[in-house]
Amino acid sequence: MKEFDEYKLLGEPGKKEKGEIWGVAVGLQLVDGLTPSDYLIETAKRNIEGEITIYEVKERLNSYYEARPLKKDDRTEEADKVSVRIAEILSERTFTFSPAEYITIHKRLFEGIYKHAGRIRDYNISKAEWVLSGDTVFYASADSIKATLDYDFSQERDHRYEGSSKEETVRHIAKFISGLWQIHAFGEGNTRTTAVFLIRYLHTLGFDMANEVFAENSWYFRNALVRANYNDHGNGVFSTMEFLNRFFGNLLLNEKNILKNREMFIKTEEPAYKRLYYGERYCG
Repeated sequence: MKEFDEYKLLGEPGKKEKGEIWGVAVGLQLVDGLTPSDYLIETAKRNIEGEITIYEVKERLNSYYEARPLKKDDRTEEADKVSVRIAEILSERTFTFSPAEYITIHKRLFEGIYKHAGRIRDYNISKAEWVLSGDTVFYASADSIKATLDYDFSQERDHRYEGSSKEETVRHIAKFISGLWQIHAFGEGNTRTTAVFLIRYLHTLGFDMANEVFAENSWYFRNALVRANYNDHGNGVFSTMEFLNRFFGNLLLNEKNILKNREMFIKTEEPAYKRLYYGERYCG
C-alpha cells in the first residue's frame, strides 16, 4: 500500500519489514471492499517507527472505537482491528501446519467481530461474485468440512517437494491453497484467513515473497481463487488456475505478470437451479 512506501524505499531494515507487513495487513481488507481508517494508518506508522508496540496499537484502537460508535453498516472498525491482528500474526515466528492453526488464525482475526470466529460453519452458503456476474462457486457442504480439511492437509503434508523445480513447487502450493479456499470453512472471513495462513506457510518453507503483490492485488487474489473453482460447462466456462498462477508467479517467482481483474470477468446466464442457492450474500 502506498501509505507505507516510504519505509520500503528508505527505511532501515526493521522498518522496511514492518512497513511491508502493514502494507499486506491493510491491503488484504480490500478482498471484502473494506478500507481502514486514517487513524489506523497513522497509528501503524508509529508502530513502524518503534514509538509504540503492536499491543499498544490494539489498545488505542479499542479506546478509539469505544469513544466513536459506528453506524451498523460501517465496517471501518472491522477493517482496522483485523489489519492490526494480521500485522501481529505476520510478525510472529510461530506456525504449525494443521487445520487447528488455520482455525485459530480465523479466531484471532475475527474474535469480537464475528460471533462465529474460530468456528467451522454448520450451514451451507452461496456468495454472489462480481467476477461471475453474480453467480456463485459451489463450496463444501457443511457436513463434509472437517473431513475435507483433514484430507487436504494430510495430502499437502505428505507431499514431497524434493526433485521439483521452484516453478513446480509454487504451482503445487497454489493448487493446495485453491482447494483450501474452496472448502470455505467459515461463514465469513475465509479469504483473509487463507491469505494469512498462506503467508505464514510460505515463510516456514523458506520463500522470499514480494509482499507488495498481496498489498496491491488482494482483490485479484480473491477473484483468481473464484475462477480456479468455478465451472459452468453448459456455457463453456471451466475452472482455471491461470490467473492464480499469475499471482503466485509475481509473488514468488519474480515474474511481472499484469494482474487485471477485468480479464477474469465472465458474463454468465444463471440457470434456475443455481438461483435456488441464493440467500443472504456472505462476504469473505
